[in-house]
Amino acid sequence: MADPSSYRPRPGEIPDSPGVYRFRDEHRRVIYVGKAKSLRQRLANYFQDLANLHPRTRTMVTTAASVEWTVVSTEVEALQLEYSWIKEFDPRFNVKYRDDKSYPYLAVTMNEEFPRVQVMRGHKKKGVRYFGPYGHAWAIRDTVDLLLRVFPVRTCSAGVFKNAARTGRPCLLGYIGKCSAPCVERISPEDHRELAEEFCDFMAGRTGTYLRRLERQMADAAEEMEYERAARLRDDIGALKKAMEKSAVVLADATDADLIAVAEDELEAAVQIFHVRGGRVRGQRGWVTDKVEEITTGALVEHALQQLYGEETGDAVPKEVLVPALPDPVEPVQQWLTERRGSGVSLRIPQRGDKKALMATVERNAQQALVLHKTKRASDLTTRSRALEEIAEALDLDSAPLRIECYDISHLQGDDVVASMVVFEDGLARKSEYRRFQIKGFAGQDDVRSMHEVITRRFRRYLAEKERTGEWADGQDADTAGPGVGDVASEGRVPADGRAVPDDGEALVDGPALKDDDGRPKRFAYPPQLVVVDGGQPQVAAAQRALDELGIDDIAVCGLAKRLEEVWLPGDDDPVVLPRTSEGLYLLQRVRDEAHRFAITYQRVKRAKRFRSSPLDDVPGLGETRKQALIKHFGSVKKLRAATIDQICEVPGIGRKTAETVAVALARATPAAPAVNTATGEIMEDEDGAPETTTDAPGEPVTAGTPDERRGQER
Repeated sequence: MADPSSYRPRPGEIPDSPGVYRFRDEHRRVIYVGKAKSLRQRLANYFQDLANLHPRTRTMVTTAASVEWTVVSTEVEALQLEYSWIKEFDPRFNVKYRDDKSYPYLAVTMNEEFPRVQVMRGHKKKGVRYFGPYGHAWAIRDTVDLLLRVFPVRTCSAGVFKNAARTGRPCLLGYIGKCSAPCVERISPEDHRELAEEFCDFMAGRTGTYLRRLERQMADAAEEMEYERAARLRDDIGALKKAMEKSAVVLADATDADLIAVAEDELEAAVQIFHVRGGRVRGQRGWVTDKVEEITTGALVEHALQQLYGEETGDAVPKEVLVPALPDPVEPVQQWLTERRGSGVSLRIPQRGDKKALMATVERNAQQALVLHKTKRASDLTTRSRALEEIAEALDLDSAPLRIECYDISHLQGDDVVASMVVFEDGLARKSEYRRFQIKGFAGQDDVRSMHEVITRRFRRYLAEKERTGEWADGQDADTAGPGVGDVASEGRVPADGRAVPDDGEALVDGPALKDDDGRPKRFAYPPQLVVVDGGQPQVAAAQRALDELGIDDIAVCGLAKRLEEVWLPGDDDPVVLPRTSEGLYLLQRVRDEAHRFAITYQRVKRAKRFRSSPLDDVPGLGETRKQALIKHFGSVKKLRAATIDQICEVPGIGRKTAETVAVALARATPAAPAVNTATGEIMEDEDGAPETTTDAPGEPVTAGTPDERRGQER
């Protein structure tokens, strides 16, 4: 515990101007970020008698070892810089809202030639119109199904669209009138875009004008005795009204506003947001946070506004934001919102009428969300605590293993051997710290040797980080880390959304892991209390041997064998058998199964990448850009193989020497067996209608097989 007086700035050193300050701990990790109208007055509050500080503030200042600040011109700049630093450094003592789910949006891809209506989650993309968020994806699909009758906008994926254009036949929606079928040129790109804009206008709340126009067209058709057309328009009007009924009118003056309510207690706070557009509730979302710092309701609202609008611009920021309490001071926040929108934004507390009544509804939702969160968390904490205690007792550990790492090896008949590392903290998966490994120390199938390599590489990195930061235990020396400490291994990271990233990259870890010198998260910095391996005695012995060679003796190791779900410990001839109803066994199974899933996923990605290899991959000096230029120019590898050297030279960026090399490489790479879609069993064809071929190496065909045969060969 540090004494705040030991790092207190000297009198007169802190400027009396707006700015942002950062507290760092002894390892230079950023633990708190704040802003102030006057840095001198704000920081002076932290360096008073500890007995006068709030307990959470006291914990923060005694954990910190230094403080630094950055002066800015205005309070608005301070607000923007504070938001950026909290997002970048993830300080442990700052309030950070977390969504309890990934909310789906109704998105219209106006950035495409033929805009598409679809359900989207995650980060927003430029040029895409979003409506929502919605509580459930099925609510979006129900709404879209009703509106497609009137606005038959494209909803198909790019692959379906291209296939329909190639065959000249639209999909089912095109035949039943719920798509205008731009894929087969039933509608021009301009008319289809106009249709998509009308769809967006209707979803944005501009419904009255369109309904009146349809009613007028229906009356005209009836007057001209075009009864079938009038009936179709009548049904269109009914569909639109049914879609509108799904979101009742809550504000009669067609207001665009966001209502934010907060429910809190001493430890936690829940935030609920209602998005009202055109007087109707178009979306709802909720957040929960731990109150890790002393904070008022106004400050909670300010943090919610930062999270809600930090990445938004234009109409995504409404004209009116209604809150239960105003930030102090309110002017910088209101000016910041105005800059994000590009026009005036009103930030106020509703006092009377419909808006106050609606705010009461939002507050009730926030209170319910907090109660539900506490109920679920208490139940989860009880179960998880019991599971961790059972594991500690069964394995004779000194304390419950709050951080568990599990490793698994995966391969296909000895090829593409990979490993996975998954992390569970407090009994919950920590996906941001998952890792995957390529086995590079040897070739072939040897699970025991692979496990030894993976454990060695992972904990070499841990020891290297300890050596670099000086976090060695008393009496420990860098030599105990064994040979190769500091070697950079090819460990990679997969983010929580499952997207593939290169496994030889140096990716950063998201989350409250140990941080490097500038406060950003490190890699492989936290050691586990328990290492679990997927396997029996041999795998456990290999993992323990790797730790012993590195001089690590404070990490427990166990293995979970699949056949009888037995828990093996190093050096024991008999396994530990946990009861089938044990929460500890259930947690170990979940950890093991997650590691197996993660390893299989990575192995399949590598295998698919190898199957998609091209003869051009082996041409020396031919990069990805020129490969794409060749394929784009000729259309396929088959046509490129038939081209002459002079024809290859016509491609921009391809000289004669390169063209000769390409021609020789393609001549040596004889066509392999037809590529088979392992999901459907169909033979893949190129643009010419001829079966595509794939090679593992020039002249070597890839082994074909049914999906069941391949699945059976996987480990």
